[in-house]
Amino acid sequence: MIELHRKAARLPVTEAPPHSLFSFGTLRDGRVQAALFGRTVPHAPAALAGHTTRPLRITDPEVIAASGLEVHLALGRRIGCEVEGAVLALTDRDLTAADDYEVDDYARRRVLLTSGESAWAYLDARPLRPAERIVIVGDSIAYGRCDAGGGWAGRLAATHIAADEVEHRVFNLAVPGSTLREVSEQTPALLGARLPDTLVVAAGINDTAHGGDDGAWLDGLGQSLGSLAATALECGARLVVLGPTWLEEERARAYDGLSFTEAKALALRAALRAWCSARHVDFVDLWEPLQGRPDLLADGLHPTAEGHQAVFEHLMATAS
Repeated sequence: MIELHRKAARLPVTEAPPHSLFSFGTLRDGRVQAALFGRTVPHAPAALAGHTTRPLRITDPEVIAASGLEVHLALGRRIGCEVEGAVLALTDRDLTAADDYEVDDYARRRVLLTSGESAWAYLDARPLRPAERIVIVGDSIAYGRCDAGGGWAGRLAATHIAADEVEHRVFNLAVPGSTLREVSEQTPALLGARLPDTLVVAAGINDTAHGGDDGAWLDGLGQSLGSLAATALECGARLVVLGPTWLEEERARAYDGLSFTEAKALALRAALRAWCSARHVDFVDLWEPLQGRPDLLADGLHPTAEGHQAVFEHLMATAS
């Protein structure tokens, strides 16, 4: 957490405010703004459709001292609802101060306001916890190959829907063999009728198989991810990128005539993590649940039923 008054003292009031931040809670309070930013900041009324709020108990004493409240609000998803708030115009330093003020239960992510304007907002740090309608896109591992139970995605669907039979939905639209480029091209046409609030992109390793060892296959990665991020934002969904699962190179190297190696899979994993971190997009690492466990892989690439269960448990522990 920050030292509020020391941080406020070094903020220049003449710096241009390039950032829009949607606030529905304590950041609209002039006392909090004065403590964080050294002044009140320009703001305008705004609303965020498809969301509702829930109480969140705060334990950090500095945040409680600044806001005067032990219970703040957190956003949840709900079709037909709308959260009223305000858009704050913030400088780079203001935004950093706001990040430091928010507790670990929140993460700053892009949202599309009712007005059509894009803005930052502080959402639940666990991306699947507030989700109601989830769309999954990806390759054969997300599809659930080698598991009659539908893989980790089938387990996620069963658990998620069982929690709320009326409001919760999961649509698994993964296609075996798909690359990220193909996923990014196909996804926009798939989302409209399904009204997702969360888009889960299972970034498998098919991209790595279509190039040599020089890393040239990474060149189009950012463009594909950028397109998926824009697609998610346009339909009001939160983008969640899942990293690749571990592979057993000895069996996977020449799978179906393609070249899968651990080095290239690790390069993809690092590139996905870096892209998401730089853009405040949720990244969930799926490497560790299977790492060093060839017994959990049916063919060196695809998890067995037990492997999918391990991936599912990891996903639930880190994202829900």
